[in-house]
Amino acid sequence: MKVIATNIGKPTTFEWNGAQEQTGIFKYPVEAPLLLTKLDVSDDTIIDRVHHGGTNKACYIFSMEQYPYWKELYPNLEWDWGMFGENLTVSGMDESIMRIGDVYKIGSALVQVSQPREPCYKLGVRFKDQQVLRQFISHAHSGTYVRILEEGKVSKGDALQLVEQSENSFTVKQFFELLYAKQKSSEMIQLALDNPSVPDYKKERFKKHLK
Repeated sequence: MKVIATNIGKPTTFEWNGAQEQTGIFKYPVEAPLLLTKLDVSDDTIIDRVHHGGTNKACYIFSMEQYPYWKELYPNLEWDWGMFGENLTVSGMDESIMRIGDVYKIGSALVQVSQPREPCYKLGVRFKDQQVLRQFISHAHSGTYVRILEEGKVSKGDALQLVEQSENSFTVKQFFELLYAKQKSSEMIQLALDNPSVPDYKKERFKKHLK
């Protein structure tokens, strides 16, 4: 895997249900390296820190290989890297192989795969169509958030080097599908609960389905 683009955003104002809101999802490529810190990407915009940023969502990574699929669905958008609000657009990413808890070296940063991205209405704002949320869930290529184990700088062209693979086989794709499955597999839930890198608040959500 390799970093194709490093992306950050500025505050963008939009109207939602008759009120003015702001978002940081409008991210665009920058030439300067990104500094990945424990809680966020330096100089990036995070408006809603309840649902974005923080230890488990410090940086968002998305696959360049998914772009052709979405460009075909939305040919009239002004396309650039960062369309999904990702900080790092990477090549060669496969959520069906990448495990929750995998540790990667990227540039001078050390990161750990933490959880898939769950789309919210602000993705619909960027795509100018709220049905993109349903399509995103159905397509099931979510990208992933990472924790920052060691802060550092990441540049375009840097490789993602797998340093340590999680012993638990729970993948990003399985995590994403489990989140949205109407009938949740108890086997998958147990796999999630047994994975030490799945955030505790997600585990609590899954435990409710075992009762």
